[in-house]
Amino acid sequence: MENSIAYFYEVSTKVFEKLIKEFYKDPKDFASFVTGIDQELHRFGIQLLKETLEEMDDGIRTSGQRKQDWVIDKKFNRELVTSLGTVNFERTHFRNKKNPTQFSFLLDRMLGLEEREHFTEDAKARMLEEAVETSYRRGGDAVNPAGDASKESVMNVIHGLQFPEDDWEKPEEKRQVEYLYIEADEDHVHLQFRETKGDLGKEDGFKNNTIEPKLIYVHEGLRKEAPESKRYSLIHPRYFSRVTEGDGTRKLWNEVYRYISDTYDVDHVKKIYLNSDGGGWILMARKELYGLTHVLDEFHLDKCLTKLTSHMLDSQGDARDELRKAIRHGTKKDFQQILGQLKGYLPESRNTDAFDRTAEYILSNWMAAKVRLCHKDGVVGSSTEGHVYHVLSKRMSTNPMGWSVVRTGKMCQLRAYHQNHGKMLELVRYQRQAMEKAAGAEDEVFPSVREIMNSEKKAHTDLEKYYDTYQHSISSQVAKQFYLREQLSLLL
Repeated sequence: MENSIAYFYEVSTKVFEKLIKEFYKDPKDFASFVTGIDQELHRFGIQLLKETLEEMDDGIRTSGQRKQDWVIDKKFNRELVTSLGTVNFERTHFRNKKNPTQFSFLLDRMLGLEEREHFTEDAKARMLEEAVETSYRRGGDAVNPAGDASKESVMNVIHGLQFPEDDWEKPEEKRQVEYLYIEADEDHVHLQFRETKGDLGKEDGFKNNTIEPKLIYVHEGLRKEAPESKRYSLIHPRYFSRVTEGDGTRKLWNEVYRYISDTYDVDHVKKIYLNSDGGGWILMARKELYGLTHVLDEFHLDKCLTKLTSHMLDSQGDARDELRKAIRHGTKKDFQQILGQLKGYLPESRNTDAFDRTAEYILSNWMAAKVRLCHKDGVVGSSTEGHVYHVLSKRMSTNPMGWSVVRTGKMCQLRAYHQNHGKMLELVRYQRQAMEKAAGAEDEVFPSVREIMNSEKKAHTDLEKYYDTYQHSISSQVAKQFYLREQLSLLL
């Protein structure tokens, strides 16, 4: 790192001095002062990365033990996009003595880099952190505003993501709660294409250009965000989101079940409430999860009651109250009697089909509506509409966007992962774990500590002028090279 230290004292310090001088001239321009420091630190960081990588390559290249099985072919340049910026460095191409057709960049293998890999793990994590919130383009700009990380590059990273199964923390002692809540709904995302451009067909004369990613979340109830606040937040929420149909949906509900089983003492739970609009895919949960009590989503119920009474003009508030009373305390017959009266006031110009469909919706979800309005035994307000917007729509459907099926599926999973406070760097590293295969030759040899010490001592003689400022102990050099040897051992 001696060259980097030299760069710092010869270049960076002068830049900092200039920035400080300019700041003193115009103290109000603090932003430029901060930005200038940040930019120079990034330049120093790139210099340090370059030197460290080339130093590691030299350690491999000068190793006597390496020479027993690998010979030098030539050097090649490599470019890597990091979260600090783009670093260019040289590394050595080796040929295996035992197998002359086998070539390898031993440094690349030590770093865990694939031949065509352009982005480091930290860069990919930075991409994901931005892209999950805003756009593919901004995900690329977050890594390198100069354009080294394109929109397509970010898209490819996301398309290739594999997500760990059952990645929640399994507590040693399962949590005990009286009530658990499952809420479920779906978003409606506009498709640009399904698999390839131009493949959107028509169903019943209408273009089939939407897809419905599903959202499920489990929580323990609501609590105030602050003592005097009117806002509430969920207690220990866990989010699940997929693009699924049929058997895939059953697997999704089974995943929810495994989370509940792993996290909670189910025998202690009095009731598990399922808050939803009563969609078929949602009610499938009652077949997969035993003992659920369905509660009709408050938003959809209110919407239906408004549709049934909107024609009553000044009396619609009273009419809604009567319908609520019938649901809360009465029977289906009581409810239907009021419906008959309301239907009689419909204008002749109004089609009754919409009225009948709305009425049937409530009647088909009668017990779920009754449980909602009675608010007994721990029933709390539902929040599916708000959470669908916050988790999915905000990124995927609020603004005009075109998606494919793959993009939608990966993004909704990534959004759920983000909401669950998953670390993007851990997700990126999981990709290597998921795809990792055994590679490399056997019987490789490694540099000795003595060889490395001698090499480091020689390097020090050329940089004595920096020793008074920056002291490198022999022990630190030995440690550094010992770790290099250890990594080579793991690699080869």
